[in-house]
Amino acid sequence: MFQHLKNKKIILGICGSIAAYKAATLTRLLVKQNVEVQVVMTKAATEFISTLTLATLSKNPVLTDFVKKEGGLWNNHVDLGLWADAIIVAPASANTLGKMANALSDNLLVATYLSARCPVFIAPAMDLDMWQHLATQRNIQLLEAAENKIIPVGNGELASGLHGAGRLAEPEDIVVYLNDFFAKKETAQNGVYKHLTNKKILITAGPTHEPIDPVRFIGNRSSGKMGIAIAEAALKQGAAVTMVLGPTDLRPTSTTIQVISVETAEQMFQATTKQFSDSDIAILAAAVSDYTPVQASDVKIKKDDGNMFLELKKTKDILAYLGTQKQEKQLLVGFALETNNEIENANKKLKKKNLDFIVLNSLQDKGAGFKHNTNKITILDKYNNMREYEIKSKTAVADDIIEKIVSLLPKTVLQEENIKSC
Repeated sequence: MFQHLKNKKIILGICGSIAAYKAATLTRLLVKQNVEVQVVMTKAATEFISTLTLATLSKNPVLTDFVKKEGGLWNNHVDLGLWADAIIVAPASANTLGKMANALSDNLLVATYLSARCPVFIAPAMDLDMWQHLATQRNIQLLEAAENKIIPVGNGELASGLHGAGRLAEPEDIVVYLNDFFAKKETAQNGVYKHLTNKKILITAGPTHEPIDPVRFIGNRSSGKMGIAIAEAALKQGAAVTMVLGPTDLRPTSTTIQVISVETAEQMFQATTKQFSDSDIAILAAAVSDYTPVQASDVKIKKDDGNMFLELKKTKDILAYLGTQKQEKQLLVGFALETNNEIENANKKLKKKNLDFIVLNSLQDKGAGFKHNTNKITILDKYNNMREYEIKSKTAVADDIIEKIVSLLPKTVLQEENIKSC
């Protein structure tokens, strides 16, 4: 069972969405974990599911108004916010997201949210175009900046008949998410809780060198710093880490990280594809050369008076190949370094190569890209979520990337069994 939820006091906020029917299952699952659930509904939510249903399941009266109709008693939103160990708004409609992001407290739910001192979890639910709208995504960014936890939307068939992102996360997944949060919180002081324990992570890093002759090569400016920082961040979270590392003088500080040294794009392809099937997560941060000489000379090419013409051929696309091999419970992460049309190009790469998310660097951002000790990234995921981060050290950026991975991890077999036993 989910012991970290036991005896917690949770406010379940329900908004006007067809997905409100799932709130009944979520309430039942929480109560079975000995959670005290106080349901707070918007008036629009009562059009989709009855207060009687939720009061029966939660074993508490459902709150919808500031003032109780009988007797004029006040539902004190300040006391509610102070009472709760957590607030989970599920489903969170586009309307309520806008009100929460902009402090428009014209209903009891938003007033309670603004009064709360506890962690707040938001599980959005809406149609595809509403979810993708710039205004909705801006509100999501505002809510994340206020340290709310956004539970990723699902991808599939929607009530409108469209297919795509915007589905409410399943109640079982929400319970896992909440339990995971409290588990981390309760044990963080001891450094015991590690998100990636028993996970095998494959990381590529550094450049590749494509030989022209024994002296010269085609390469790029990658130092491998970002990939190494990610490897060390994953190790801190308990992962077993294997690195396929191109030619660089840098190395991980921990000898626990297995390093496979390669030089060329072909060698990186062979090493990476060999390790991939045994990996839970693959993060391809290497800057792999797109082209390699058709024929490398065995001896140094001598300079003469004329121009030199070098015939190049394309190298194998490692990321695209892994995208075709990816299994359902594997996560695949790519990187995009762009100089123009950054978001558009990163989105194309995300979809074309079957990635779970992509980390975008722009060379137009000062302090980002090769050689720097800092980086500035934007993460785009397959659910059409996008988050832009401020410039940080590469160590801090690595932590952000690992945090994103953890948020997308599928439930473990044990967690699935726990849910079934509820």
